[in-house]
Amino acid sequence: MNSNFTKFISVLKKAPLVLLLLLPFQTVSENIKFSTDSMTGSISSKNNTTILTGNAKVITESMEISADQIQITGENYRFITATGNVSGKSESFDFTCGRLTYDRETKRANLQDSVTLIDEQNDVTAQAEIIEYNQESEIAVMQIDVNIQQKNNTCVASYAIYRKEGQMLDLSGNPNIQQGNDIFRAQQISLNLETQQITLDGRVRGTVSTESSTGEKADGN
Repeated sequence: MNSNFTKFISVLKKAPLVLLLLLPFQTVSENIKFSTDSMTGSISSKNNTTILTGNAKVITESMEISADQIQITGENYRFITATGNVSGKSESFDFTCGRLTYDRETKRANLQDSVTLIDEQNDVTAQAEIIEYNQESEIAVMQIDVNIQQKNNTCVASYAIYRKEGQMLDLSGNPNIQQGNDIFRAQQISLNLETQQITLDGRVRGTVSTESSTGEKADGN
């Protein structure tokens, strides 16, 4: 049989029950499971494509994704693209967004359109228009209308980097942090989410309530 022969399949159309199946392929180290209302796909020696439509769900060993539609492409089904009411979770975060792309090889995810990222372990909820997340380094880069809630902190910026392992948050792009009634502004702000220490750099200004009992919180450079 020609190695480039392409076989088209269409199954599970309007299935009355959502079934969890093992894809008829697997990489050396990882299986992929999925469920959906309908599926179309093609298989060749160089490229694989599978499209799941309607209540689509994909589970890998490090990521779980649900969406209106999910497309899996590339050699060994390396790339996952989800669109429409996207939600899911990894080992570190829960998330919702309008669109997600995920590279199973590099373990990098790009989330777009009204993104919410939740780190329940550290009580962190982040919202932005774009969030890029690296599962290996556990670093999330956030862009556009960034809003981060953590304990008594409300952090707003145009750009932010969240380092989960080190529990550090770096903000830029007209950032400010509100802690209770206290407000801090600067060109760049760093917040240690564990100790709650704030470091402000560049055009530092703020408002501190005399009734605040949180003690000294800021170092301005």
